[in-house]
Amino acid sequence: MATLTLSRRITLLGSTGSVGRSTLDLIEKSDAEVEIVALTAGRNVALLAEQALKWRPALAVIDDESRLADLRDLLKGSGVQAQGGRQAVVEAAQAGAQWVMSAIVGFAGLAPTLAAARSGAIVALANKESLVCAGPRLLRIAQLAGGRVIPVDSEHSAIFQVLEPQNADQVSRLILTASGGPFRTWSGDLMANATPAQAVAHPNWSMGKKISVDSATMMNKGLEMIEAAYLFGMPPEKVDVIVHPQSIIHSLVEYTDGSTLAQLGVPDMRTPIACALAWPDRLTWPAPKLDLTTTGDLSFETPDLDRFPALGLAKAALSAGGCAPAVLNAANEVAVAAFLDHRVGFLDIAAIVGETLNRVEAKGLAEDDMSNALDDAQDVEFMARRAANEVMANFARARSGGLSR
Repeated sequence: MATLTLSRRITLLGSTGSVGRSTLDLIEKSDAEVEIVALTAGRNVALLAEQALKWRPALAVIDDESRLADLRDLLKGSGVQAQGGRQAVVEAAQAGAQWVMSAIVGFAGLAPTLAAARSGAIVALANKESLVCAGPRLLRIAQLAGGRVIPVDSEHSAIFQVLEPQNADQVSRLILTASGGPFRTWSGDLMANATPAQAVAHPNWSMGKKISVDSATMMNKGLEMIEAAYLFGMPPEKVDVIVHPQSIIHSLVEYTDGSTLAQLGVPDMRTPIACALAWPDRLTWPAPKLDLTTTGDLSFETPDLDRFPALGLAKAALSAGGCAPAVLNAANEVAVAAFLDHRVGFLDIAAIVGETLNRVEAKGLAEDDMSNALDDAQDVEFMARRAANEVMANFARARSGGLSR
């Protein structure tokens, strides 16, 4: 079996999540020549220790510092250094790897992603919040350091593979495909009573709870629109979404001459990970092959913005610019966490995000100031989360008869 042309020193941020596990599985199945510098995880100390004992990185980091003693006990005598805490994750991100998988879910992934970009590494980006919150500054930081950001989301990986750089000015549209999630055919009344268990039951992809809920509201696709605009330098009006329930076509690039190029594949995250890992080469591994003769019909629909208003909110935030995308992301994280905790209803998620956007001014950010990228994003995050929590409190009082929405 062929291996990578060049061996890679790699770090996995979020190694115990679905993307991290898929990355390690891909490496094992491909027999790629890699040296793992560091593995990091949030709270899953048992799996992190299991991975570290198998792959023998120099460093294993648990973000939840209260679990550090457990990690050290599990790794005793292995030669793997154990560390804990948010700053230790950031340090792991810049510990000398040539390729860093950024797969920490949520805003927590921004600081280590920026650190990896500043180190000059190739950043395989599966943490969409880093782009949504730091925007072009993340890309500029990577460029100045001599590195690069390569998308791992299947949709952005598809565009990355078929967008012709020499013809970028001849693109009329980037078209992201969306599965439609588990509630694609549900009425608004049914969605009003949807449970967290129903929302995380994605029909095509195996993902974490937060991302699965984002798929159910279609906020995931809204965030991906923002990412695509930043990643590929496209204005909001040139980024579009269509619903494609089979998840076989992952994205399309439409050119001004009428040509539309698409990337197809079975729904398997290891495929875009392989693309990012081997770039600019291709990685040979026992990949699941797409057989169009057995796939069946491929269907497409226009997104229903009435039933899935999150998509429209994201488009509006992208058009507004400034810190609006970061406010959108922070409010969504607050609302989704509350939904998973049974404190708000499914339809409340988009309503909370929309009201938060109305309350918080979408001020501009100094895109040429690379040094303050994290501080600025944290300031917006704090402001937006506070506003979102106030909105949720109003919703709670409204339900008890104290206020009208």
